[in-house]
Parts: sequence; structure tokens; C-alpha cells
Amino acid sequence: MSSDDKQKTEEVSSLQAEELELLAKLEEANRRLLSDEKSAFNSTPSPTLGHSRQGSASSVVSSVSSNSQQHSEEDGTGQPFGNLWDIWGKLVNDWDNAKKKPAYLKELVRKGIPHPFRGLAWQLLLNVHSSPHKQMYVEYMRESSPSERYIRRDIARTFPDHEFFKEKDGVGQESLFNVMKAYSLHDREVGYCQGSGFIVGLLLMQMPEEEAFAVLVKLMQDYRLRELFKPSMAELSLCMYKLECLIQDLLPALYLHFQSQGFYTSMYASSWFLTLFATTLSLSLACRVMDLFISEGMDIIFKLGIAILQSSQDYLMSLDMEGILKFFTKELPLKYEQEPERLFQPAYYVKYNAKKMKKIEKEYTALKSKENEDQIELRRLRTENRLLRQRIDNLEKESASLADRLIQYQLTRAQEAEETYALKNVLSTIKKELAESQKKLSVANSLIGDIKQRTSSINSASALDDDEAQTVIQNLQEELIVIRLKDADTDSLVKELRSKIKELEDTNVQLQRAPSNDIQNLQEELIAVKLREAEANLGLKEMRQTVHELESMWESFKHKSTADSPTSSPKDKNHNKEVKQLQEDVMTIKVREANCMSDLKDTKQKYMELETQNHICTNQIRRMDEENKLLKAKYEEGLEREKKLDGHIKEHIRKIDDMQSQRREETMMLKIKEAENTHVIAELKQRIAELEIQVLQLKFFQNSPKSTSYNGLEVSDSESEEDFEELENPESLNKTLSDIIEGKNKACDLSLNTHHLGAESELTNGQSLTSGFKECLTRETSLQNSSSPIVLVTQDSEVCSNEEETQCNGNLSEDHSDLSANSFSVNKQDVCREIESTLENPSTNGTKDSTNVESSLLDEISSSLQTISFQNQETDENTN
Repeated sequence: MSSDDKQKTEEVSSLQAEELELLAKLEEANRRLLSDEKSAFNSTPSPTLGHSRQGSASSVVSSVSSNSQQHSEEDGTGQPFGNLWDIWGKLVNDWDNAKKKPAYLKELVRKGIPHPFRGLAWQLLLNVHSSPHKQMYVEYMRESSPSERYIRRDIARTFPDHEFFKEKDGVGQESLFNVMKAYSLHDREVGYCQGSGFIVGLLLMQMPEEEAFAVLVKLMQDYRLRELFKPSMAELSLCMYKLECLIQDLLPALYLHFQSQGFYTSMYASSWFLTLFATTLSLSLACRVMDLFISEGMDIIFKLGIAILQSSQDYLMSLDMEGILKFFTKELPLKYEQEPERLFQPAYYVKYNAKKMKKIEKEYTALKSKENEDQIELRRLRTENRLLRQRIDNLEKESASLADRLIQYQLTRAQEAEETYALKNVLSTIKKELAESQKKLSVANSLIGDIKQRTSSINSASALDDDEAQTVIQNLQEELIVIRLKDADTDSLVKELRSKIKELEDTNVQLQRAPSNDIQNLQEELIAVKLREAEANLGLKEMRQTVHELESMWESFKHKSTADSPTSSPKDKNHNKEVKQLQEDVMTIKVREANCMSDLKDTKQKYMELETQNHICTNQIRRMDEENKLLKAKYEEGLEREKKLDGHIKEHIRKIDDMQSQRREETMMLKIKEAENTHVIAELKQRIAELEIQVLQLKFFQNSPKSTSYNGLEVSDSESEEDFEELENPESLNKTLSDIIEGKNKACDLSLNTHHLGAESELTNGQSLTSGFKECLTRETSLQNSSSPIVLVTQDSEVCSNEEETQCNGNLSEDHSDLSANSFSVNKQDVCREIESTLENPSTNGTKDSTNVESSLLDEISSSLQTISFQNQETDENTN
């Protein structure tokens, strides 16, 4: 074994010896505490306190054993704790001199208090080793707290994994319950707060219950923990504000990242201040935080928080909100467990300016005071608003009730006025009926008297003779006739009255259904007049009553004045004069009062009249407004309808113009077609005439005089002789030719006549025929010279107007007739010339077959006639 190893073993053995001595001293001190006569454990027989004391002793023993084990482990790592033990042992033994060196104590606390000395060092640092709160703790144990149920509920949540507090209803949980209950009784304003249980648990791990209570009271009062645990938690909000300002100044990038992620300071830092990192860090680190907190105060909590954020800034910048929350809840307790100096050394060098923190505190206080003032003002305004709303509601209810009462009163007054008016009408009708019934009664009495007279006369007439009886009967019959005439007159009068009543009822119904404005005005004025009349009647009654009272008082006054005794003394006379004077004054005052009342009634009456007139005018204006609106609506509808009708009229005019123009075009086209068809008909007629003349020529020159048959048909001698005589007659031949030229359909007769012509015709007949043709030609020439020239119809480029349409139609028809006449006259002239030339120069084509020529000509004529008839039909259809 080398010398170095020997030296190390010696040092370790020396350290163990010192530790054993220190442990022995601590055990001796604990025994002294247990055997102290002034101890609460010996002064009270309570089982709870005995249980509490046992828990404290066991906690000390367990802490010592755990500290020895931890110390042995720390020795295994090679850290030099021996010097700290010696130093703290000397400090504890000579505390009066040691506390005079606060800077030295601060540096020692920063290096760490050895675990066995921690409980005693905390009491010495807080100066509670001789605190009176220990005796108060015993008194609090005898009382009960209203927060016991909440304390019992939260005990199991305080250090649930620690051996000292794990067992339910064990020593640790009972000690924790006693201390928390005692403080809830000691500071009733704060009472019990859940976060304070972790601080009490840390204290109970180092010292007994009485000492833990004294340390807790000192921490609450001098280190502002009491302000943190108040129900308002205003101090906690201030701490959050300060920490946020520090982060904004020292770690601006991290501050912006937290703001962007919506991760606020209260979400992770509230437990730092409420539990002093007891729930955030491991138990050993939490004890060191308590060392520093007792030594340096609340400032070290801010420094530790900034140190944690500085050391993890890069990692936190890469996380989102969930990752940041996971880091503070799960990863942070394990990060500094192996190397606690990584947390504490940077915290000592954090820039913490106390003046700046004071300034921030003032700003926060001003801000909160302003917010509180705003809240107070807001609450005041809300209260005033609520009260005003209540007053408004009450006033609205009162006004509504008053309006209802006023309306009900007016309705009752109107109903009473109507009832009085109806009663007056009923009374007047009853009076009329009474008068009529009295008249009827008098008439009936007179009739009864007449009947009695007549019966008496009849009785007396029974004794008369027949002549008198006849006269009486005749008189009675005359009276009966007169009565029946009167009855008929009354019946007719009743019928007329009934018809008039029916008419009046119909008119009344119509007026009730749709009353005009005048009737409505009259009705309103009638109602107003009735109301004024009712008011006037009431006022008149009151005035009469007042006048009657005044008259009665005046009479009584006169009676009293005249009833004075003459034997009265002068004093009595003076007194009576004064009384009379006073009575006269009273009477004058009452008369004035009556005058004032009358004036007031007149004023009210005028006011009622003006009010009714105002009401009537308002209703009239309203009705006029409604009528104006209706008239405006009707006027707008009429304008729209007029616009629509104008549009329809314009559209119809346009359509009519289009139809008229189209009709004119169609009419002109039809007239043009008709002219063309007429021209075609004229040409066809001319062609037919030419063909008939050619047929006549052929038949005339081909047949021999001796032939008596045509086309294989035998003709009798009588018929041939008659036909030949007709042909020999020049007049008949000229007539036939003129008929052919005029367009009559006699081709068949002429063809039959030419068949019977014989060859025995002489030259004289031929000369006469030639002369006949010449006469026909000269006649037609004269007709041509006398007739109007041929008119050619062409389509005019312009369309006739409606006024000139009839004239155009007449001109066109005249032109068509002139065209047909002139064209036919030309045809006649040509035919005559052709016949003349044929007769003068007989054709040499007599050898041709007449049958074929005739058949071809007839076919051509029939086809031409069919074409003409078809075109005429088409023209008629188009014209229709």
C-alpha cells in the first residue's frame, strides 16, 4: 500500500470519527429535548400530541440515517464535505458570533448546509429557536379548524412517494395534518392553501412539529409567503409579472417563442413560488432551494427560474407548446439531479436588479390599482344602471297603470255618456208612446161613447118604424164604406212606409259598411259634442249645487243677522259686528270661490272642446294621409299601367304597319300576277282564234263541192243543202267569222258547216266572201282606230298608300280591260288579213290529210284551254 492510500484512509477514518461524534451530539440533543420538562410532550397527556412527538423523533432519526447514508455516498464520490461539517458545527455552537457575519453565512449557505445541521440551521437563520409560537402550537392542537376536511383531502397528495408520508394515517400524514391545522387557526385570513403543504412537508423532514410550525409562521410573515397564499393571490400575480419582465429583458428570444406558442408564465412558474420548487425539483435540490430561500429571500426563486430557462433556452426554442409543457413537468426534475451545481452556480450570477424590481412592482401596483378603480367604477356604474333600470321599470309600470286607469276612466265616462244619451232617447220614446197611448185611450173612450150612443139609439130605434130602421141601416153602411176606405188608405200608407223603411235600412247598412269621411267627421264631432254636453251638464249640476249652498248659507246668514237680540250690551254688539263682518267676508270669499269654480269649469270646457277638435283634426289628417297614400299608390299604378299600355300600343302599331306593308306587297304581287295571267289569256285566245281560222281555211279548201261525207260520216242531202245555203250567204259567213274573232266557242259548228260545203260554189260566192272579209277587216280597223292604245302593265317601284289603293285597283282593272280589248282587236285584224290572203291565194296543201291536221289542232286547242282554266283558278285563289 502506498503512502497516498494510507493518507486517504486516515482522512476517511478521521472524517468518520468526526461524523460519529457529531451524530452522538445530535442524539444527545434530541434526548435532552425529549426529557425537557417544558416540552409540550410532557405537559399534555393528549394521545395526538404523543403521536406527534413520536413522529418528530422518528423523522429526526430517519433524517439522520438518510443523511449519513447520503454522506457516505457523497464521500464515495470524493467530494470534500469534511470542512463544511466542521464549519457548521462551530457555527451552530457559536451562533451569536457567527450571525454577525452575514456575507460569510451567505456564502456558506450557497455551498450547501449539511443535512444533519439543516433543521437546526434553518431555526437559527430564522431566529425561531426560542419562538413563542411553539407554545401556541400546543394550544392550537386543542381546537378544531373549519379547514380540516380540505386538509385531510390533500394530505395524500403531498410527497406521495416519500417513505415518511406514504402510509395512510401514518406518523408523517398526522404530523402534516397537525401543522397545517395549527396554521389555519393561527392565520384565519389565509387559512389553508394546497401549495403550503409541500413547504410544511420539507420542514417536517428536518424538525419536529412545534419547530416546523414556528419556522412556517416565520416564513409566512417575514418572507411574504403569506401574501402568496391569500385567497386573492395578488402577490403570486406580482411574482408572475416580475418573472415575465425578467424573461423579456434577459431572454427576449425565448419570451417571443413562448408568446407565439401561447405558453404563459403562470402555466409553469406558479408552482415555483407556491412550493419553492418542491414539486418541480428532486427532494435534495428542494432542500438546497429552501436553504437559499431562508438566506436570500424571494429573489433566489427568480434567479433559479432564470437560470433554468437560460440553461435550457436552445432546447425550449425547438419545442412546441406540448413539448415545453412536457419538459417542465417530466424532464426538468431529472435534469439537475446528478449535477446540482449546474443549476445553482448560474443562478448566483443572474442579473437581478432590486431597484428595477421595485420599479416593476410599483408599475404593477399602479396598473392593478387602476384596474381595481376601473372595476370599482364599473361595479358602481353597473349598480347605478341596475337601480336606474329598476326605477325605469317602476316608472314604466306606473305610467302604464296610470295610462290604463286614464283610458279606463275615459271609457267609463264615454260609456256613461252613451248610456245617459240612450236613456234620454228611451225616455223620450216612452214619453211619446205614453202620449200616443193617452191619445189612443181618449179615442177609444170616444169610440166607446159613440158605440154606447149607437147602441142606445139602436135600442130606441127598435121601437121605431121600418122607415127609420132603413135610414139607420143606410147610415151605418155609409159609415162602414168610409171606414173601409180609410182602412185601405191606411194599408196603402203602411205599405209605402214599409218600403221606405226598407230603403232607409238598406241605405243605413250601406252607410255603416262604408262610411265616408264626412260621416266619420260627423260621428267624431257628435261624440265630441256628447262629451262636451256631458261635461257641461256635470259642471252645471255642480254650479247649481254650489249656488244652492250659497243661497242657503246666505239665507241662514240673513236669518242670524235679523235674529240678534236688541238688549245686548255694546261689547256684544261690537262682537256681533265683527262676527257679521267675518261672515260677510266668508260669504264674499265663497262667492269668489264659486266664480273661480265657474271660470275653471269654463276653462275646462274650452279645453275639452279644443282637445276634441285636436283629436278630430288628428283623425282627419290621418285619414287624409291614408287617402293620399292610396291615391299615390293608385297614381303610380296608373302610370305603370299607362306605360305598359303605351308599350303595347306602340308594339301593336308596329305590327299593324308591318301587316299593312306586307298586305300592300301581297296585293301588288297579286295584281301583277293577275295582269300577267290576263295577258297570257289574251295571247291564248289569240292563238285559238288563229288555229280556228287555220282549221276553217283547211276545211274550206280541202272539201269538194260534190262531197257529202266528212270523216267517214254520211250526211243527208237536206242538211248539206242547208249548210251550203248558209255558206253561200255572205252575211252568215261574215257573222260566223266575227263570232270566231270575238272569241266565242263555236269551232265545232263551223267545222260541221264547212264539211257540207260543196265544190259547186261559184266564183261569185267566193267574191262575195272576199268582200265580206274585206268589210270585216275595214270594220276592225275602224274599231282599232277608235279604241285606246294598248297599255302595258309594269310593276311600279313605289307602293300605293292606303288612300290611293282604290284608285290603283280601278286603274289596273281598266288597264286590264283595255289590254284584253286591244289585244283582241289586233287578233281580229290579223285573222281578217290572213283569211283575205288565203281566199285570194288558195293554198296548194289541199292534198294533205285533213283528218290529221284537224286532230292535231283540236288537241292543241284543248290543251291550251285546260292551261288557261288552270291559271284562272290559281288567279282566283290568290285573289281570295
